[in-house]
Amino acid sequence: MSRIKPRTHGKDIVRHITRVDRENYETLFAYAEFLGESTDYLVNQLVQTVLAKDKEFAAWRAQHPDLCAPAKPTQTAAVAHSTRESTRAAQPGQKAPAPPRTAAAE
Repeated sequence: MSRIKPRTHGKDIVRHITRVDRENYETLFAYAEFLGESTDYLVNQLVQTVLAKDKEFAAWRAQHPDLCAPAKPTQTAAVAHSTRESTRAAQPGQKAPAPPRTAAAE
């Protein structure tokens, strides 16, 4: 029996890029395939199930109810940053970056 719960819809999803050990990377993809789910879903469920069992963390979190994660950048700031990045000239021998995608272009 799998320890990971069925998918729940209606959650607010944010993008987070991280690095993992190669062995964990392989295991992550293998377990996601075993479940028939995405690696994104699996990482979310692992954080939720493992941290829910940590009583010391739960007590600490109750004493620190404020948010610890950095605020999400605003849509305007994110577009401005991607526009600056895409307008930089490519170095000799490199392909020029693609222009940023906007909501209107999708």
